[in-house]
Amino acid sequence: MANLPRTAQTFAPPVMEARRWMEGVQFSADRPLINVSQAAPVDPPPEPLRQHIADIALNVPDAHLYGPVLGLPELCAEVAAQWSAAYGGQIDETQVAITSGCNQAFCAAIMSLTGEGDEVILPTPWYFNHKMWLDMVGVRTVPLATGPDLLPDPEHTKTLITDRTKAIVLVTPNNPGGVEYPADLVRAFFDLARQHGVALIVDETYRDFDARSGAPHDLFADPDWHDTLIQLYSFSKAYRLTGHRVGTMVASTARLAEAEKFLDSVTICPNQLGQHAALWGMRNLEHWLAGERIEILDRRAAITDYFAPIQDAGWRLMGCGAYFAYMEHPFGISSNELARELVQKAHVLTLPGTMFTPINDPMGQQQMRIAFANVDRAGIKALFDRLVTFHP
Repeated sequence: MANLPRTAQTFAPPVMEARRWMEGVQFSADRPLINVSQAAPVDPPPEPLRQHIADIALNVPDAHLYGPVLGLPELCAEVAAQWSAAYGGQIDETQVAITSGCNQAFCAAIMSLTGEGDEVILPTPWYFNHKMWLDMVGVRTVPLATGPDLLPDPEHTKTLITDRTKAIVLVTPNNPGGVEYPADLVRAFFDLARQHGVALIVDETYRDFDARSGAPHDLFADPDWHDTLIQLYSFSKAYRLTGHRVGTMVASTARLAEAEKFLDSVTICPNQLGQHAALWGMRNLEHWLAGERIEILDRRAAITDYFAPIQDAGWRLMGCGAYFAYMEHPFGISSNELARELVQKAHVLTLPGTMFTPINDPMGQQQMRIAFANVDRAGIKALFDRLVTFHP
């Protein structure tokens, strides 16, 4: 492995692979494709935000130039202020960096933490881009198996920590599982990480669609949170800014100084128009975003409302939340094979659990991820109608 190019040490991008399964398949008007493969909004930002982007593009010359490597100071300050209020803690604007999407925030965090041969603990099923990046930088991924509830166990995690462990990664609400990690569980992982002198990376890309009211955890209330916690976030889901690539990394100022070296070498600065859009969205779209959250929570409710028939057919709902439902299928074939057959026979594009687990993991072979953010109630019912009658 050491002699292979970096990119050859990991797998092909799963979403791109899944799209290739549609080649040669004819979809009909009475049975169109139901695409539940990707967790990204397909609609553009709301019109007032698009107008603001246009105004910035026309009237702010600096928006077309290089900006600060760690992002616009105004946006960093807004994140710090809103996060401090939301989480009941104290976050300084110097502890906020803006990145080119949340994936880059993860990459920057890992680059600032690890060296060749170090280890990072990822609960399974994991977010595949996290695994891909660890592969490409020569960091060993230590899988942390979760139980039927998809929640990781801190006590089991303790047995996986070695002198090479540099971080534990949590994603909540979870991608791909959909589960929302209880606040006391997140706190237990924080305490564990601090006890062992490793970082706790908490990816909260889907925090805006958490079903719970109030702060999802109390980590920022700890005055010394920055000695352990690195929080990641994306504006892509909240304001439909996927193509503008705007995310955040909240960490100690010393950690951000290390991340700055990586960011300056890769993108130099985040997308300026996207940053202005995120800032305007934070200041002006609170009520609009609340409506988006209500719609996503209704689609989540539709999953459970319509699940009984496919449960009777042998499917099991393991997790549901944010943009995702994670399910166990009843068939005696690998989920990877099943996913291909669903495209051909049911005109449903989804991702198999094999894309979120280690190779040959028996759990991944029985699991499927449904990304329902772009499918309304009627679409969810149509999806389940197809699944209940499907046989490989």
